Amino acid sequence: MAWKIRITDEAKKDYSKIEGDVRKQVLAGIVKVSKAPLPSPNGYGKPLGNKNGNNLTGFFKIKYRGIGIRVVYTLVVDEMIMNVLVISQRDDNYCYELAAKLYKKYGNGIFEDSFKEF
Repeated sequence: MAWKIRITDEAKKDYSKIEGDVRKQVLAGIVKVSKAPLPSPNGYGKPLGNKNGNNLTGFFKIKYRGIGIRVVYTLVVDEMIMNVLVISQRDDNYCYELAAKLYKKYGNGIFEDSFKEF
């Protein structure tokens, strides 16, 4: 059973800027990961930790190597919700800085059901 997917306004805006075929690949990857977003061995999630001086514990990433995109998300485990926070070019510094800024903006709301459906 797939988890519900929620998205920040910021990620939705970035998603809308991506060209058609790449957008389809990004969406397909998010849908695939939403079926098992927790870390291995049971899922696809790649946990983040301390990235470039930003504590991103509790955050996960999806890497799209071929298209140069990275998605950062959090989970509301007891409600089976996947919150997509960042959809950006695969530049580690930019992507993780943006995730840290969103954490400051939304606080612990990024670990709750507080965003719109994707």
